[in-house]
Amino acid sequence: METQPLTLSVIIPCYNEKPTIAEIIRRVKAVGRATEIIVVDDGSQDGTRDILKTFENDPIVRVIFHSHNQGKGAAVRTGFAAATGDIVLIQDADLEYDPRDYPSLLRPIEEGIAKVVYGSRFRGGPTKAMFFWNMVANRMLTLLTNILYNTILTDMETCYKVFRREIVQQIPLRARGFEFEPEITAKVLKRGHRIYEVPISYNGREWEEGKKIRWHDAPRAAWTLLRYRFVD
Repeated sequence: METQPLTLSVIIPCYNEKPTIAEIIRRVKAVGRATEIIVVDDGSQDGTRDILKTFENDPIVRVIFHSHNQGKGAAVRTGFAAATGDIVLIQDADLEYDPRDYPSLLRPIEEGIAKVVYGSRFRGGPTKAMFFWNMVANRMLTLLTNILYNTILTDMETCYKVFRREIVQQIPLRARGFEFEPEITAKVLKRGHRIYEVPISYNGREWEEGKKIRWHDAPRAAWTLLRYRFVD
């Protein structure tokens, strides 16, 4: 007896992504897996909102506007609350991550092997060379995650985090900024959900192209990992 395919909600948080927002939506749609694409504009001021308004009649694109900038974590939380698909996937609004990796990311959940899947930039996929110190910070935060939560992740800070919807909608999330990544990881692991990793491609953008994460986000991420090890 055939079963219905699982539906997919793609959450795209965005802030001042005028050069790339239309293209990333096009790429997500081209893969043909998304049942709904939920774009959460986090108070953009560069014309992104005007572009998003052109999708108001699109049958699978839903746009939610924050009145002011609140942070990536707040935008993702808004997307989670609005999602209706069986699976929820986070997609950054830039072009660093390739939606053509969706089949690999979805397969462990579709096959019942896992309820949470992360796409790892360090498991052998084609990758543009990262900034050295960004890589060092990522590896240190991932190591801290592994020590604190008894796991063996290779890329805690990856954008590509994929969940069964009931998992994320049952977890209380508070992060407003980039500390969302360690918070969701900590709380998923504390609830006993083992994270399945698959290799993905990565085409990191340059600072002048709008890369937003900065050095001061690393100490905040480390504190978040430590905090949620002992409190919920």
